[in-house]
Amino acid sequence: MTDAELLRYSRQILLPDFGIEGQERLRASSVLVVGLGGLGSPVAMYLAAAGVGRLVLADFDAVDLSNLQRQIIHTTAHIGRPKAESARIALAALNPDVDLVTVKRSLVDETLPDIVADVDLVLDCCDNFQTRFAVNAACVAAGIPLVSGAAIRLEGQVTAFSGQPGGPCYQCLYPRDGGIDETCSTNGVLAPVVGIIGSIQATEAIKILTGLGEPLFGRLLLLDAALMQWRSLRLPSDPQCPICSVTRA
Repeated sequence: MTDAELLRYSRQILLPDFGIEGQERLRASSVLVVGLGGLGSPVAMYLAAAGVGRLVLADFDAVDLSNLQRQIIHTTAHIGRPKAESARIALAALNPDVDLVTVKRSLVDETLPDIVADVDLVLDCCDNFQTRFAVNAACVAAGIPLVSGAAIRLEGQVTAFSGQPGGPCYQCLYPRDGGIDETCSTNGVLAPVVGIIGSIQATEAIKILTGLGEPLFGRLLLLDAALMQWRSLRLPSDPQCPICSVTRA
């Protein structure tokens, strides 16, 4: 590592069980961030700042004025720009040593496998179940860890899936039953809530990539920000899950 890298990352290199080895693991890692909104903003910023070597930034939407209350990676000057490009500009200014790749098209079942196969970990920061199910299926098929977060109103949740046989997947948590999505655009969300959940997602990603601590595999964290209370629930695998049960057969 260069002297500049040692200085930039010195505070986390000092951490027990992290050190230079952990930093080098981050630098060698490639991560896909799906969605660059309220969750994806802190996720991408913390991962870039922490020194993840390659970030793939996926979002098909453009920056809108209504986004700026919570999507802190974007600025007023970038209204109308593709979110992936707006995020790339912000992250390049934050850490020019990170390789930034943009994906400006919608992620669907047909396009995801090739993208996921080229990364070490995926963060689901999107706001719709169709994309979440597609991302989950691609991660299970590739055996890639997935960190999932969601937030609405004053509530949030975060969990992680190993992508390995025997563990649960996102569809074990939410069966694909055709239910109607709840979105922030119709229900609202308090801005710092997405920041809290996104920060935890970034923390879990760094832990998984470096082997630091114990990831949230098999656990679901639920936040009630109105009371500022957390609950931790065990998340078992569903033996009838149409996605991950196949890998256990």
